[in-house]
Amino acid sequence: MFSIVLLVFLCHLFFFSIDARPSSHHHSMKKIHSLVGESSSQDSCLGRYIYIHDLPMRFNQDLLTNCQVLTRSIDKTSMCEYVQNSGFGPQIISSEASDLWNSNWFWTNQFMLEVIFHDRMKKYECLTNDSLVASAIFVPYYAGLDLRRYLWGFNTSMRDSSGLDLINWLKQKPQWKTMWGKDHFLVSSRIARDFRRKSNRKSDWGSNFRFLPESKNLSMLTIESGPWKNDIAVPYPTSFHPSSDDQVLQWQNLMRTQNRPYLFSFAGASRTRQKNSTRKEIIRHCQSSNKLCKLLDCNSVGHECDDPLKLMNLFRSSIFCLQPPGDSLTRRSTFDSILAGCIPVFFHPGSAYTQYLWYLPKNYSNYSVFISANDLKLGKVRIEEKLVTVSKDEVASMREEVIRLIPRIIYGDRRSGLESVEDDAFDLAIEGVLKRVDRLRGSDL
Repeated sequence: MFSIVLLVFLCHLFFFSIDARPSSHHHSMKKIHSLVGESSSQDSCLGRYIYIHDLPMRFNQDLLTNCQVLTRSIDKTSMCEYVQNSGFGPQIISSEASDLWNSNWFWTNQFMLEVIFHDRMKKYECLTNDSLVASAIFVPYYAGLDLRRYLWGFNTSMRDSSGLDLINWLKQKPQWKTMWGKDHFLVSSRIARDFRRKSNRKSDWGSNFRFLPESKNLSMLTIESGPWKNDIAVPYPTSFHPSSDDQVLQWQNLMRTQNRPYLFSFAGASRTRQKNSTRKEIIRHCQSSNKLCKLLDCNSVGHECDDPLKLMNLFRSSIFCLQPPGDSLTRRSTFDSILAGCIPVFFHPGSAYTQYLWYLPKNYSNYSVFISANDLKLGKVRIEEKLVTVSKDEVASMREEVIRLIPRIIYGDRRSGLESVEDDAFDLAIEGVLKRVDRLRGSDL
């Protein structure tokens, strides 16, 4: 009799205390289940709840509202163009393209990753308004976009101010004191090095955000990590944002049937200011390859490298795609080539192998070819000779592995709230963050 009365009392508490928003329902149910002794297996979000900090708008939304401040005078397109469609940018509509292109492809700028990720987080199925049941806490700070305003022509105090303000805001919150920020994570659309300026000289690049003592406890998902253990590399956003698994399968099957007349290709610009540039050697090899290689020169008039259709047409016509370092070790082009079923060729292990550990196979020879940049510069290896030696069976196996990677490196479109892509780059990032925080939590015990 007592147990029945208790159950009725608990149910009464549940219905009068539950938050009206859907994201609160699951964690409220969790509390009731634990009280009445029901199995926790009924709560599919157990261990996956995430709490989102409600930051002042100056750390995110204001940057989009005042998007004109993000555009530099040398930019080919206003950054305001890329803000639309939740950071995907303008939808691609082409009379030359198939329906598959027109419905899922966008002019996506890599610096919009923070916006894309934040929008996906708002739709995450295991959000909670109670930070006490959260396994991780998301900080929706647009770190890269914020820094972009002050990278050129501003002193270090201006570049550092927002990051310092964010840390001071976070420290005042009760959620911070639970693990002193070790359960917090954020996303950056810039490389990790941009937030690790070592001096206060105006001529030095970037901000000091990641060198702030409290910031070291935060985990940062970034398009390029470094030797620091609190930065984790995630894929650059491509222009393909499918809204269902069927659309992904259609694209994968299309890439399996492509005619690839070029042995290898390269889309990029030479780095004339860099001494002993790997790119200079690559362009020379490509131009002397007797039509085995197709070059898309990004220094040329017309800026074809910014056109997703032209890039995809190049990569899906090629067996191998060359991916040398540029301004930094990594390139968005790596993910564009994977998307096109083109086997990437790397010249530095930091371009992929030591970066995207949550996304790419440990055995890199299964999906890529490595050529030493030093051997290339010293004339010890020629690109076409190296690639010609790869057998047809090996090419087929590697290409299939590359095509299988496609769902893992794209950010699906969940704006409709309908059918969606499973285990895309966002899903794998969240899975990795939850495991990482759980491990950090265990080490603190």
